[in-house]
Amino acid sequence: MLGTMSTVLSATIINVALPHIMTDFGVGQGQAHWLATGFLAAVTATMLASGWLLDHWGVRRTLAAAMLVFCAASVLGALAPDLPTLIIARIVQGVCAGLLQPLGMYMVFRIFPREERGRALGVYGVGIILAPALGPVLGGFVVDQLDWRFVLLAPAPVTLLGLAMSLRYLPDADPDQPRYRFDAAGLILLSLFLMTALDALNRLQHGFDHLLTVGLETAAAAGLFCAFLYQQGHSRTPMLNIEMLREPVFRQACWGALILGISLYGSTYLIPLFVQTALGYSATEAGLLLLPAGIVMGICFPIAGRMADRFPGRPLIMSGLIIFALAGTMFALSELEAGFLALACYTVLGRIGLSLLMPALSTTALNPLPNHLLGQGSSTISFARQFGGAMGVNLLAILIEQGPTDAQGHPALGAYHAAWWLIVIGALAALAPAWKLGRRPAGR
Repeated sequence: MLGTMSTVLSATIINVALPHIMTDFGVGQGQAHWLATGFLAAVTATMLASGWLLDHWGVRRTLAAAMLVFCAASVLGALAPDLPTLIIARIVQGVCAGLLQPLGMYMVFRIFPREERGRALGVYGVGIILAPALGPVLGGFVVDQLDWRFVLLAPAPVTLLGLAMSLRYLPDADPDQPRYRFDAAGLILLSLFLMTALDALNRLQHGFDHLLTVGLETAAAAGLFCAFLYQQGHSRTPMLNIEMLREPVFRQACWGALILGISLYGSTYLIPLFVQTALGYSATEAGLLLLPAGIVMGICFPIAGRMADRFPGRPLIMSGLIIFALAGTMFALSELEAGFLALACYTVLGRIGLSLLMPALSTTALNPLPNHLLGQGSSTISFARQFGGAMGVNLLAILIEQGPTDAQGHPALGAYHAAWWLIVIGALAALAPAWKLGRRPAGR
């Protein structure tokens, strides 16, 4: 839990510092968004490798190594003399986060029986929710009172505590676990696909002067993705187990997680940027705006976890998506005169929706899998959600950069409204795979 907290804290705390980083380095939102997108892309590219590391290194060494490198990257980011160095530090953090995040869910599903997994995820989620709840508040205070560079160091104490506890409590690798080759070809193809796709989206943020290059990169990205799927289907030791996707419930859950990632990470990226640049809030005020939502989510998550054990997954997931879409609609209709209390309520409503659907989505997807597939299953669900997040943040950045501007050339309120409508559409689109999950919980 501490390992995941440190990565989530790092992912969310940077958002309130983006306007200050842009001013310090003299760059626009089109360049600074790589601090969020590069992190998400690195997480996505390495997440599927966690299954191989679990089998060969064990939970203890995998967590310890990832958290140690994560701390080193945090120090590098805090000392970065320019934006490229800071982006590199964020990418290294993302690589470590991609290894850390699936392990928490994997441990829950290995330790607890099926009838207790939702409750366990709810309790586990309380700790995870503390990071996005406290991250923006802590980040806003640090940015306003000290300097944005200290924001990069904020996750280090949590990471070091998790490192010490992993060395003390977690087991080594199973010596009887069969050894197999790492799927290096799959990782290379996946990384090239992500780099090409994200570069094409980044070029669109700067206008439509490079449409030929964007078209070529889009075609290349499509080809690389098809090559990755083909290679995974024919590899003896694939990172992505295609056979799991043939199971209807797991496949629909992956589609739901993919679309959910667009809305989840998109809203986390957009709220601090929206209230600071469009509404003129300080970094501290932006952080305080998110605090009540984090507290409410921490209360609701254990309740939603118990509900996921007792009730079918489909109504919980669909109800959560509808509530989240309603909150996004409120933001999309808000004007410059919107008050702090109203915006805080919209954020709380959205987090209630997320609390309702996330434990149900995980239990519905992973309960049907046997124990030997839980590592790959948890990393695949996490991969789908992170991939949607990486694409979603880029699409939002395009809408904001290419949208209407004010007299000073900054994105106007209409640009942010368009971005919020994209988040709403993403949440509503996820209703389709959620409907197909069936009335009965899988595995019962």
